[in-house]
Amino acid sequence: MKITLLTGRTFDYAAALGFDIKVVKSPRASKLILRIDNKERIPVLTIPRYCSSKRALEFVRSNQEWIDSCLSKIPQIRQFQNGEQLSLFGKTYTVRHMPKARAGVFFDGDSVCVSGGREFLHRRLRDFIKEQAQKKFRQASQRLAAKIDCHVNDVCIKDTKSRWGSCSNRNNINYNWRIALAPDYVIKYLIAHEVSHLRHPDHSADFWNCVAFFEPRYDKGRDWLKEHGKELYIYE
Repeated sequence: MKITLLTGRTFDYAAALGFDIKVVKSPRASKLILRIDNKERIPVLTIPRYCSSKRALEFVRSNQEWIDSCLSKIPQIRQFQNGEQLSLFGKTYTVRHMPKARAGVFFDGDSVCVSGGREFLHRRLRDFIKEQAQKKFRQASQRLAAKIDCHVNDVCIKDTKSRWGSCSNRNNINYNWRIALAPDYVIKYLIAHEVSHLRHPDHSADFWNCVAFFEPRYDKGRDWLKEHGKELYIYE
């Protein structure tokens, strides 16, 4: 990735390092910061305003082993396949490709059936999951919100890079569609987390007490996301 230096010249960090890297120049950053973008599968370097390219390169190179280790742990991207077992909304289903069916995508017992050409299976199933998530998560969010005398304005399903959910000051809640693939107790934790923000727009003790009011064992869901959340990004 190329950036423009204070001298007006451009510098290509990817070429200098020999691998892809995203570089962010931040006037608010006080130090060099290195993280991994799990969705894009590349390291991200944040550089303070007056940091030299030489110092930045040395910093990245000194963390080369850490970068390689993190990237190696990111699961390979894959698509939904006929015959695979999939956790959807806390229940295990088998994906069934039914090319001659004319019902789009639908549940049939322990199967989730997908009609049409095989090349459309992944997209159709992903869109179906998003539609189902919008309905199910809206209902669950509204139900919990009523228990604390709050109102959910809208629920949207997003394809975010790192956030599992968010709650705005307008009482709009967003959820990452991939959370539908997590265990049921994880889904319940996340919904409790975001709904609690309707009452407490922070992470204070009162906020966590509110989460516990909905889900007494919320720590189990929170810990699962921290440890296994990145595995849900194998699906684009």
